[in-house]
Amino acid sequence: MNKKTIRDINVQGKKVLVRVDYNVPISEGRITDDRRIRATVPTIQYLLDHGAAVILMSHLGRPKGKPSPEFRLDPVAQRLSEILGMPVKKLDDCIGPEVERAVKEMKPGEVILLENLRFHPEEETNDPEFARQLASLADIYVNDAFATAHRAHASTEGVAHYLPAVAGFLMEKEIRYLSLLLSNPERPFVALLGGAKISDKIGVIENLLPKVDLLLIGGGMANTFFKALGYKVGDSLVEDETLGVAKELVQKGGNKLILPVDLVIAERVASDAPVKIVKPGEVPEGWRILDIGPETVELFKGKLRQARTVFWNGPLGVFEVEPFSKGTFAIAQALAELEGVTTVVGGGDSAAAVEAAGVAEKITHVSTGGGASLEFLEGKELPGVAILENL
Repeated sequence: MNKKTIRDINVQGKKVLVRVDYNVPISEGRITDDRRIRATVPTIQYLLDHGAAVILMSHLGRPKGKPSPEFRLDPVAQRLSEILGMPVKKLDDCIGPEVERAVKEMKPGEVILLENLRFHPEEETNDPEFARQLASLADIYVNDAFATAHRAHASTEGVAHYLPAVAGFLMEKEIRYLSLLLSNPERPFVALLGGAKISDKIGVIENLLPKVDLLLIGGGMANTFFKALGYKVGDSLVEDETLGVAKELVQKGGNKLILPVDLVIAERVASDAPVKIVKPGEVPEGWRILDIGPETVELFKGKLRQARTVFWNGPLGVFEVEPFSKGTFAIAQALAELEGVTTVVGGGDSAAAVEAAGVAEKITHVSTGGGASLEFLEGKELPGVAILENL
């Protein structure tokens, strides 16, 4: 990685503005998954240990540019305080006189969390004046929010025009592992792509195909490939507008591209729905493909066992509903059992799946960024990364 990190600058006695991604699920005022908060702790702890005052900023949800009680960051401050074992002061805004006053009074070793950035529409429009006001709070800017780095917002790109800008440890780790996949993976390199839509992954498939030794396809996106090849898919989710692209990708992929050989189908997505296992092309009208079948699980596991590097993005079925979770959880387990293999799981639902399967700790790197990791693997430049200072 050719970007400066917090190791490359002196933070002693400095106020450091850190963009984190605390866009976490909250139910009835309680955080139901704190992975994104925990992932930023090494950066925060390093800054505190090296004599900095830490000002954290994040968005939460989609409040559409105005204050909204359910998107306030108070539960986040409370959870972070518990994890760090120290008080985290939460402010009621992210700019303005009261914020400036509170920050001015900060001492080294203290942590403040600003209010939700997206309570101001200027955040998402990357307004220069809003970015300048955020930057005026600190001496140094650190981006540790890889999951938002594909967006040129005031807090991810704009602020870096006013302050020395470097990466935090989470940002560094994300870039290191994702760059490895594109530039120097140990071979064989196997990619496994699932999820509902092929349209989200076309760029990734096109960029990865020349680089991988095998590309395994599952999830709802496999249905579009099946239909493109002339198979009956019943009432399964299909993106008809991408059938032409799917057919081209199958031709380009040749023997590298592997589709499921059996499928779990049902008439509805429900835990009590009767299921059948069928071959591709044998899906009756009124039935839907909702998971990969047991033969496909064994086929995919066999291919993964040959790999030295694996990238997985997207579940292989509707894993949130019991009869259709077996494929996704079996593959998660298989990844966890690989020894001496670099395993990288793309964010979003795939990260949730390895967490739900209880194997996240056994994966080399679980990305915190769904959309950002996919754009990175498409070969796109991420504004929040590009703006950081080079070594």
